[in-house]
Amino acid sequence: MTVSILGLGTALPQHQLPQGTAAAMSSGFCCDDDAQTKRFESLYLRSGVQSRHSVLLETGAGNGNGHTDGNGSGSGEGTGKAQDLSQSFFLPRRSDGDMGPGTEERMQRYIAAAAPLAQESSQLALKRAAVAPDAIDHLVTVSCTGFAAPGVDIALIERLGLRRDVSRTHVGFMGCHGVFNGLRVGNAMANQGAGGAGGAGAGHVLVCAVELCSLHFAYGWDVGRVVANALFADGSGAVVLGATGSGGAADSERGWQLAANGSCVVPESNGAMTWNITDNGFAMTLSPQIPALIRQHLKPWLEGWLAKHELTVEQVGSWAVHPGGPRILQSVEAALELPDDALADSRAVLEGYGNMSSPTILFILDRLRNRNAERPCVALGFGPGLAIEAMLLR
Repeated sequence: MTVSILGLGTALPQHQLPQGTAAAMSSGFCCDDDAQTKRFESLYLRSGVQSRHSVLLETGAGNGNGHTDGNGSGSGEGTGKAQDLSQSFFLPRRSDGDMGPGTEERMQRYIAAAAPLAQESSQLALKRAAVAPDAIDHLVTVSCTGFAAPGVDIALIERLGLRRDVSRTHVGFMGCHGVFNGLRVGNAMANQGAGGAGGAGAGHVLVCAVELCSLHFAYGWDVGRVVANALFADGSGAVVLGATGSGGAADSERGWQLAANGSCVVPESNGAMTWNITDNGFAMTLSPQIPALIRQHLKPWLEGWLAKHELTVEQVGSWAVHPGGPRILQSVEAALELPDDALADSRAVLEGYGNMSSPTILFILDRLRNRNAERPCVALGFGPGLAIEAMLLR
């Protein structure tokens, strides 16, 4: 049975900052001398990010951490009235050992801010799919930046008016490729069919990914964590899936079909990318060996996976590659020998919104679908492991 994307929605926090301003506001939390400050600013400006959104930005007078004119925005288009923005969550270091707010405090912010953002993207996906909330039979939520129970899944039932007998699955702590696994689960559920009024083979699935990466800003001088500080941002994306005959949007709107999923854990790569809970938030490590691992292992595995679906790399019409950073995109291009503009949409999302972890690939797919990009499309994501996730869309 064919499962299609019926509707896709994205959402961003209200306020955004240019990357240069973000560097100026953040350097005091990490740098101890002028040499570190100079390198800090260079790492931010070389990140491939031009602006990012955060739930921690607020309007009003600065508080000693720096403030500037930023652009307020809604639903991620980066337009809006210029406002004086600051943040008061991360306070100046009191000592060399001060690592910022504790994990409990960061999780309280996650509980308060994640559900509204997830609601916004989900409502847009439902609207675009022309599917009523009470027609959703299965709910899949994805997040790696917060833990709470009851969680975002229960909040979406309340906020969206989903049925109280909707089945729920949460994909947690898988990192940037988490939504690939969420869509894999959603695909299986849609194929399984609804247990409610829709009948067998007519299930509607809502998959929602929400991440508040800015809650895990790391204090102190550590180049790897500074790189993570420079890249990551907040956002949410949601998809409504439906099997053949499930109703909803017109057939012309259901053109993008989930044809296959693939997964590969790169050998001897467990330390290349990690995501661990500490007393002061979640800590990301990114090895400088990641680009080399991608160049070495991606093409042989991907060629074998595509061959199972009677495709070659050259026959792929468009690419949705998770922009973990500019070097990752460059490594994918080199490994697969892609044309110069093949990853333009990935770069545009990185430039405009930063790396939002799991929802990011949905922002890229939204761009591709809106311009009716050539298919088949292959989506790729990389996460702790080092793990590669792939998705084929026809």
